[in-house]
Amino acid sequence: MSAFTGAARDTVPAPEAGADLLAALLDGMDAALCALDADGTITHWNREAERILGWPAAEAVGRRGFDGWAARSADAARTLARVMGAMRTPGRQVHELALLRKDGGRVLVRCQTAGVRAADGRPAGVYCAFSEVHVQIDLERSIALSEALFDDAPWGVVLVDADLRPAVVNDHAARAIGAGRTALLGRPLGDVVAGGVEELEGALQHVLAEGAPPAPADLWVTLAARPGAGGGERRRCWRSGFVRLSSPMTEEPAPLGVAWLFQDVTEERRAAREADRTRFRWAQLHRAGVAAAEYADPAEAVAVLLDFALAGFADHGLVDRVAGGRRLTRAVASPGGAPDGAGFDEAAGLTGGFPQRYGSDHPAFQAWDRAGSVRVEAGRDAARWADERHWPAGTAHALCTALRSRGRTVGVLTFLRTAGRGAFERADVVYAETVAARVAGCLDLPGELPGA
Repeated sequence: MSAFTGAARDTVPAPEAGADLLAALLDGMDAALCALDADGTITHWNREAERILGWPAAEAVGRRGFDGWAARSADAARTLARVMGAMRTPGRQVHELALLRKDGGRVLVRCQTAGVRAADGRPAGVYCAFSEVHVQIDLERSIALSEALFDDAPWGVVLVDADLRPAVVNDHAARAIGAGRTALLGRPLGDVVAGGVEELEGALQHVLAEGAPPAPADLWVTLAARPGAGGGERRRCWRSGFVRLSSPMTEEPAPLGVAWLFQDVTEERRAAREADRTRFRWAQLHRAGVAAAEYADPAEAVAVLLDFALAGFADHGLVDRVAGGRRLTRAVASPGGAPDGAGFDEAAGLTGGFPQRYGSDHPAFQAWDRAGSVRVEAGRDAARWADERHWPAGTAHALCTALRSRGRTVGVLTFLRTAGRGAFERADVVYAETVAARVAGCLDLPGELPGA
């Protein structure tokens, strides 16, 4: 027992070793710290205090109060009284004090003081931790900014860790994504972003590796359907900016993650895209009308109209003309010419073309019967669907519209798209019907004017 006790006693640090350890701990602190005994004499002074005020520990320790060195004589008594007041007040006190540097310059510091009591409970002194006010204000501003971003920001803010998983999500971002703030934490982005997640993760990886891009970028994503909510996937455009977060506590900045800030600009981008598309289409129609007016042969004029109309709109255009009874004969196909006719002059054999082998429920006949437009899409077996309707292989979307002139249907105009394009929309129908009106005018040219 005595041997064990002796060994244990040998491991207890000597008082000098304990003092050295305490000094090392104080010098390693990031905050300036000094301690005063019950008489107001400086007992401890660390390196950060020396950096801020310029007084080394050898010149500070042992001084009573701050008069004549760390404070002006006019302020010294009040400064010491405010610091020593912590011995009589429970808890911590915060003050702003005007101190003097060793070079004579003044510095405003924010200090936090607390009393120290001896083993018997009597006041034994005060310790005081302080920093320059502007440093403290910068820290408080940073904290306030972070809280404001996550509480009141009018845009989405997501902090993504180095593993590309959300660590913090504000309310705006949670509403935009369609999930709760806590439900998103720690989950892969692919759980909530069904389409475009590769681009999003690629942007985040680039920021982690290279830093933030010079300007915000538009990211189109498709959000997964929300459980229990109506509707399916949602296509959204987020104007996104990124900031790399690095730790200030390491010698080499280590990336902590990425701050991703975004705004939903879907409606603005769609409106701009629609305006660009409309402007382009009507410019094409203008060019088509000017070019078609130079052709005497109506077939060539129709072919020119179709060539211009297809640009950016569809992959194929077909013109089928009524040829007596309930028959449609191919007049023009673009691209590819007119396989079933040599023009619209009866002397050239307009009525001699072979009728198209369309079934009675073919979309072209549906458009004829309605004297309007019909939109159809392929099912799962697109190849069979297109073949049954005698359309080019690969067709996945079709828009048929009746060619109306002088109160009657003179044919059917069909636009076809492959699977690489989206389905025809209502705006596409308006454009197709405008093209059809011009094509019908060429198909049903009236006789020459008297005296012409």
